[in-house]
Amino acid sequence: MHIPVLLDETVAALAPRPGYVYIDGTLGRAGHASAVMRLAGPTGRLLGIDRDGEALARAAAALREGVPGEHVLAQGGHGDIEALARAHGFEAVDAILLDLGVSSDQLDTPGRGFSFRADGPLDMRMRNDAGETAAELLARLDVAEMARLFRELGEERQALRIARAIDRERRREPIVRTLRLAEIVARAVGGAHTPGRNPATRVFQALRMAVNDEVGQLERALEGGLRLLRPGGRMAVITFESLTDRIVKTVFRAHCGREEALLQGGSAWRGEEPRTRLVLRRAVTAQPGELARNPRARSAKLRAVERLAFAEG
Repeated sequence: MHIPVLLDETVAALAPRPGYVYIDGTLGRAGHASAVMRLAGPTGRLLGIDRDGEALARAAAALREGVPGEHVLAQGGHGDIEALARAHGFEAVDAILLDLGVSSDQLDTPGRGFSFRADGPLDMRMRNDAGETAAELLARLDVAEMARLFRELGEERQALRIARAIDRERRREPIVRTLRLAEIVARAVGGAHTPGRNPATRVFQALRMAVNDEVGQLERALEGGLRLLRPGGRMAVITFESLTDRIVKTVFRAHCGREEALLQGGSAWRGEEPRTRLVLRRAVTAQPGELARNPRARSAKLRAVERLAFAEG
């Protein structure tokens, strides 16, 4: 069952109202979008973006079930949010949401290759009709490149040990199935992993993020999205990994900036344009009741900013 993460907190941060113009850059099953558009009403406008064509089809069906307003759906990455928005007539918007990471539908479909809990092809592409698969990436990288990938994107402490184990195994037979990779990682780290966490978690995260250029997509989406906001418009981002949360926190704080007094009098802005303010002073996490209903919310963090009325750029 699809359960939108931090739904009430996200809607509160976005503060939708009648006539709202809203972009959901990671539409999924449109859980967040449906809640926002019900408050935006019949004059509201939605641009829903997702790389996954199957997700767009499910979202379209969900939005037809009594969700008011205009719905425009576009297949593409959230990194292209600015170009997609302008191409579809969304020049200035009231709010943007990015709900990052892999969806429940993708995790629960073994054929997509995202999960180490069920056997499937080692694919991991969010748009599964284009691009390099995780199996192809593993076959191409040398040991040093694999170790760097696992360390930087997965924050895996045993990165080099795992990379060497993968190299030994792929010399015997190509690694093309999820469970085989998970078993190789588990044998490589032995007991040297976080209790309660599958030892393959960070390796799968790193491969997924690399295959889908998640860091690059996020960085472009943040900057492009902030430019799309009209004064008073808000951007909210839900992350599930410490790496992506740090990126969001860093970009948001850079745009919040500060005014510094000058020795010769007056002041100067120190920060990025457009200027913003924090809507949430710190990241919001799931409460115990939500965690009981949806354990996948345990690592979710919500951050939000508002574009200032005098911002330029």
